[in-house]
This record gives sequence, structure tokens and C-alpha cells, in this order.
Amino acid sequence: MLPRRAASIVSTSAHRFLRCRPCRLAPFRSLATQTKFPTIPASPDDVALVSLFDHPSPTFKSSPLSTTADATLVRAQLLTDRILRARESRDELLKVVKNLDRLSDMLCGVTDLSELIRNAHPDPMWVRAADHAYDTLCEFMNVLNTHVGLYEVLKAVMTDPSIVSTLSPEAYKTALIFWLDFEKSAIDLSSAQRKKFVSLSSDILALGRDFLNQVDSARPPASIKPSELSGLKDMGMGVRLKLQAQFTQRDLLVYPGSLQAQMIMRSAPSEEPRRRIYIAANSSTPEQIQILEKLLRTRGELANLVGKESYAAMSLGDKMAKTPANVLYFLDALMDHTRPFAQKALQALQARKQAHQGTSTLPIIQAWDRDFYCPPEAPAPPIPLPPLTVGTVFMGLSRLFRHLYGISLRPADATSGEVWHSDVHKLEVVDEEKGVIGWIYADLFARGGKPSGAAHYTVRCSRRTDDDDEAGDGTVEGQEYRILESQHFEAVKRHRLPGQDGVYQLPVVALLCEFTRPSFTRGPTVLPWNEVTTLFHEMGHAMHSMIGRTEYQNVSGTRCPTDFVELPSILMEHFLNSSIVLSLFDVEGTTAVRQVGNHHADPCNSIDTYTQILLATVDQIYHSPIVHSPNFDSTAEFANLHNTRGLIPYVPGTSFQTQFGHLFGYGATYYSYLFDLAIASRVWQNVFSEDPLNRETGEKYKREILRFGGGKDPWKMVSTLLSAPELEDGDAEAMREVGRWKIENEVGLPGRH
Repeated sequence: MLPRRAASIVSTSAHRFLRCRPCRLAPFRSLATQTKFPTIPASPDDVALVSLFDHPSPTFKSSPLSTTADATLVRAQLLTDRILRARESRDELLKVVKNLDRLSDMLCGVTDLSELIRNAHPDPMWVRAADHAYDTLCEFMNVLNTHVGLYEVLKAVMTDPSIVSTLSPEAYKTALIFWLDFEKSAIDLSSAQRKKFVSLSSDILALGRDFLNQVDSARPPASIKPSELSGLKDMGMGVRLKLQAQFTQRDLLVYPGSLQAQMIMRSAPSEEPRRRIYIAANSSTPEQIQILEKLLRTRGELANLVGKESYAAMSLGDKMAKTPANVLYFLDALMDHTRPFAQKALQALQARKQAHQGTSTLPIIQAWDRDFYCPPEAPAPPIPLPPLTVGTVFMGLSRLFRHLYGISLRPADATSGEVWHSDVHKLEVVDEEKGVIGWIYADLFARGGKPSGAAHYTVRCSRRTDDDDEAGDGTVEGQEYRILESQHFEAVKRHRLPGQDGVYQLPVVALLCEFTRPSFTRGPTVLPWNEVTTLFHEMGHAMHSMIGRTEYQNVSGTRCPTDFVELPSILMEHFLNSSIVLSLFDVEGTTAVRQVGNHHADPCNSIDTYTQILLATVDQIYHSPIVHSPNFDSTAEFANLHNTRGLIPYVPGTSFQTQFGHLFGYGATYYSYLFDLAIASRVWQNVFSEDPLNRETGEKYKREILRFGGGKDPWKMVSTLLSAPELEDGDAEAMREVGRWKIENEVGLPGRH
């Protein structure tokens, strides 16, 4: 599986047409030495972030959720009718792309907010209201996705050179997104074929739900004999397990994934209990395999219906990779260059196993040996640090953004009903020249019913609004109040910024984590290092949304290709490797912590990377034309890949693929995280590493990458930023080159726990 942060989803609409987690902080000065990189002192707003997150307020006001779905539906129908009449007037044809984007934004503004509420709100009444709004508008969206009339109007625009020539690059990119999404929906096929497309799409959603339910289902327990636990290194839980076995005089039933299973995998000297738990953990029922293979075959059938040879070919056309062949070029290069480092690491594990077993030759490392000979450890910072509270980390983030972009975070009061829980804090994102440029709602602490993990929700995207021409949409007698209600809902986040032409709808995002809630008795929440990394990662997404200022919401901020969207968030993690950046957690902020740290070799780092490459490869195999074969066997394909290109032998009787949940959410695009990891590594090394707080460098990154959102070809953006013209075309050789970057910057270097 990908690291936890890769599994964090940048929440966007699933509908293609709409794109729609008591301590006294020790002073840093005792760890510090002078540096050639002076930092900007913490501002009062920076310091206020510490109090905001570390000292919770007991007050919370609420008000009922205003249902705007019906009002939005009235306006959306009016705008749809206007677009359908566009061929009656050249002036209206010139506005088609703008109006399609307006229609998308109008609906996304409600569905994206509803998606957040139904995942984050603790009140069932609000959740039901959000469900109603979401379902009502989604039904309308499904009609738009296959609306032949809308497609014909867009086709008239895209086939008229005199109109196309008037489109800005951003407008043309937006038009292409709509065009490709219509074609993916079988819009140019016969009525019977479109019905088949809808039917197959519904089947895929149902099979996907069934598959994900099976992913989370419990696996059967492994039967472990008490004698097999002799010599357990764990003196806590291990002792309790042995006492339990002595008392019951029975074999122990250990469930995969349980704390007992994790302890045995790390601590049992005997191979046999580890082997049994591994096999149990990676077992599948025939039904589970059948559901996955039916999902893969149905996706292949859907792709064939729209004229593509595979689901991967259908999915990758609008990604940086473009084709399945290009993805394999990247993965093959990454695999070929990673293998020597992974093999060297494997030899280190073999030496440990040889010493443990006292054999004369190097033994084979089996799948159940990994955690015993290279036990996972909690991540730690590159240098010793005092405890970091949530507020302190946000202060450091604000100061970092001020250094790089002239942007800071400022606590803001929320109005009654504006937030969904007393833990939610509103932050203004403030540009030193333009003022407020967006808002972040931080819902950071765990509570019952809240989704696990971390996620960035795009609630509202940036777009230009002063040229909307709402009057041209018309009205409906008796519905004037609803139209005004919908217009007011949209208008509250519109502003004219200094030095910028036009009025813009400013972005709104929500950041959800599950950190331990601070209290008056325990004090502020102190974050473990992995959660500090999580916060930096998710704030990378948030700043992409804030800075990605575009005239069209379909290409704003994180609305960009799947294999590009993780670049800003992964790059943010690299800043935590810099001592000068870590000094920003000190409120004094004028010195940098010393360079002596806790780096040590991690022999399993390259092995784990190689495993991720194999998973990305099997994702491509499962979404290739091979699924059309009547003899397709997902287990046999998985075993063949491991036995021909893997490092550790495949274990007969196992079928991990039924637990590979990303096969649904990231079907044919699981390579994306590795791909962006490689690009982010190169950007850090070549652009930021020498002087990570340099304002000129930050402005260059903002100017060449962040501000475009999805409105420009990512290859051209990366090529310009890195001064690498050989990447501009994004061809097969460019994919291979990125595969080689990963090795140069990551693999084989000292890891950190």
C-alpha cells in the first residue's frame, strides 16, 4: 500500500462533467547556532496561531443548514437552457465555455460543500440535509454528463476556428476538459450504446463498493501453538499471550492486523507463527476474487465501448503519462534503477537472518521476514527537536509561507453557523499585497463519527465572476426568490483584489485530520513527527488551492491531472528536512537548529520502494487488455509479476490483490504518487535545497507552477521550473527520465525513522 499520506485524497467531485488527525515546549535557543539564513521574526498573527490551536475555546454557536439545492437547480436549469440556445447567436457561442464553467461551478459549489458536511458534521440532521442536496444535484449532473445537446453546442464552438482563436490558453484548456469528459461518457455513440455505458458505469460503482467492503472485511485468524512463541522479544504483550495460552491450554487464534499479530510479526524468533499470520492476512475467499475480477472486466468492457483497448488507455489520455506504454516506461526505468539498491538492502536482511539462524549460507528472505529483521519504527525528525504542538506547527507553516510567497495565515472569527463543530478554526490566507486571498477551515481533532486519516476538501474554487452576465440567464416566474438565494450563496466569497483585473471568487478549502484534541487538563496536543509531516503535506494541497488563481474553476488549484496533483504536497514534506525551516517553529525565529541529527541507514527503504513499483505495475496489468481473456486470473498475474521481477518470492495460497483498495480509487493511476515523488525530489534538490527560504525562489515556483492550477500543461510547467527543455513534450523519454530521477535523489540514501 502507499504510505498513509499518499492515500489521503484531494477531495473533488466524482462527476466528471463537474470535476466536481500537558507539555512545556523547551526553548529552541539551547539547540541553536548562528546561520547565514536569517529568518523573519514571528508576527502577532503567527503567534496567535499557537493560542488558537493549543488552547481550545468552550463556546460554539450553531444554526440550521440552509438548503440551497432546489434554488441552485432552478438556476442551473436556466443556464443549461441558455447554453442549448447558444447556436442562435454568435455572441452566445463566444460565451459557451464560460457558461459551461459557470454551470459546473454552480453545481460544484453545493455538492462539494455537501460532501464535506456529510463526512465531517456531527449532527445527523445536517448530514441528512447534505445527503439530500448532494443526491438532488447529482441526479441533475448525471443528465448533463450525457446530454447530447450540450455536446453538440460545444462541438460547434470547438470546430469553429474563428471562435477557438478568441479563447485564451486557459479557456481552451477548460473547453478541452469538457470535450474529453463528454467523449468519455460515450456521448457520440448511439442511444443504445449510451444506455449501455450508463449501465456499465452503474455496475462499476456497485462492484467498487462491494470490493471496498471486502477490502476492509476481517481475515480468518491464524492458529498459533504456544510453543511457537518461545523467545518472544516483546516482554509486554508477548508475556500476556503466553500466559493466556498456558491458562487455556489451547492454541491461540490471532487475527491478522491485530496488535497481537503485529507484535508476533516483529518479535517471534520462530518463522512458523509469522508465516501463518502472513498467509492468513493475505488470504481471500473465492467471492472476493470474483468481485475484483468482475470489476476489472467490466472496466475493460466500458473502455471497449468507447473505442479504447483498455481501461488504462481510457483513463490516461488526460494525464501527464498520456498512455499505458508511457507509464510502463516510467515504471520500468524506476524498477531497473531501484533493483540494485533493493538487492543490496535484501542482502543486509539475509545477513541478519543468517546470524539469527546460524546457517553457513545466506538464507532466502520470505515475505513474513520483513518486519522481524527490519522492524518498523516511528518516523522521527532529521534532528532532535522539542515537542511540537499543533499551534506551533501552524505558526511555522505561516512563517514559511511568508518567506516563500509573502503569504501568511491569520486566525479569523467564524460567524454563527459557519463552522460545523467547536474544534473547527477559520484561517484567512493573507497576501502581503492583495490582502485576503482565500480561507482554510481547519478541522484537526479526532471525534466520534469523523472519518479517519487526513484529507483536503476543495469546498469552492477560484474563478473570475465579473463577466458572468447573469442577467442573460433569464428568470422563471414565481422562482425569483430562489434565484436570488442561489446568487447570494455564490456571491459571499467574491472580491476585487488590489492589482488584479476583475472580481474573483476566492477559494475555500477544509482540512480534516484526526489529531488528539487538546484539553485544559492535558494541555496542547503534541504531534508525533509523522503527523507533522501529514500537516505539511495537506497544507501543500491547501496552498495550491489558494495560489492557483484562474479565471475558470475547472482548472483552479488542485483541479489538475491525477499524476500532477501530489507534487505541491510532497514538495512541502521536503522542507521538513531543512534545519533553517525547522527553526521557524521557534517563536524567536532568528537562528537555526544545529545540523547534528539522527540519520541512520534504513535497509528497508529501497525494498519498500520496490514493492510500491510492483504494485503500480500490477495496477497497469489489471487495467490492460489482458482482462478480456477468458483465462484471466488476477492471482496468477500477481504471482507471475513477483516471481519474474520481484525480490521476495510469492507465497502460494495468498492473494493480496483483494486488499489493494487503491485498485478502485486509483484504477490505472497508482503510479501517480511515485511519479510525483520523483518530480518533487528533483524540484527540491535543484530549486530549493540550498536556500529553502529564498523569496525569489518561492516566487518562481509560485509563478511557474502553483498559479496555473490545471490550466497549463504540467510538462511545460515542470520543464520551465527545472530549466529542462527535454521534458516539454512529455514523451516516452521524458517518462524514463523521471524514473531515473527517483534513484538519484531518494533510493539508497540514508533514511530516517
